[in-house]
Amino acid sequence: MTGMLRPAAVAGLFYPADEAALKQLVGGMLTEAPEPPELRRQVRALVVPHAGLVYSGPVAAVAYRLLRRSLSECDWQRVVLLGPNHRVPLVGMAVPDESDWKTPLGIMRLDRAFVARLCEQFAMAVRPEVHLPEHSLEVQLPFLQYIAPEMRLVPVLVGPTDSAVVAELIEYCWQDEQTLVLISSDLSHYHSWEEARQLDAVTSRMICHAEPHLGSEQACGCYALNGLLLAAQHQGLEINCLSQMTSGDTAGDKQQVVGYGAYVCY
Repeated sequence: MTGMLRPAAVAGLFYPADEAALKQLVGGMLTEAPEPPELRRQVRALVVPHAGLVYSGPVAAVAYRLLRRSLSECDWQRVVLLGPNHRVPLVGMAVPDESDWKTPLGIMRLDRAFVARLCEQFAMAVRPEVHLPEHSLEVQLPFLQYIAPEMRLVPVLVGPTDSAVVAELIEYCWQDEQTLVLISSDLSHYHSWEEARQLDAVTSRMICHAEPHLGSEQACGCYALNGLLLAAQHQGLEINCLSQMTSGDTAGDKQQVVGYGAYVCY
């Protein structure tokens, strides 16, 4: 770790750059989100979308509302956040070399010791240039900072990677009860509203049945997501859909939409 601070790459684009406006937006979405169902067991992982918050935030907020409710029952100290790269090519998995990340809500500390452990255990590249412009992980930070400001971050970008490798990493993280796993992924992209609803219904069924064979046309975060589904299979865990919509349901038109889903693995 270099000790440098990663600045926010998409503040003012994917979410407000003003601290008060961002707090108001995130707080309002959490308040308006429906109350998630009671679970028989502890949350092990969540899946959340990563578009501009006005588009995907209402879906993500359901998962984060569940996370906020679960904080009193769990001793999470860190969140391992896995998502796809959109801007810079990547094969395999990569961590950054900065020490902390910044958003308008302040600084989110990285768990540098845990990042080092993952680098020792797995084939993990240190690729700050892939992380610096990437939004898929950054847009989760305002929610995390709002509900769990003390939690430390372990950011991992996942390009084309065998699902067994990602599953091994996730199961390694699960050995530590202080570690929460969060997968960042949208669903289908740029279909009509009707077509997207049909495509995403199939994808959602596969996720809830832990079928680790999603393609990139079904979920842009498919490599991280398939790893979670395989790990859930191995551990005999359940996956439930918390919310599913499209940008045409939230803040966009219905001609070309992006699908969003929030899921809990427990």
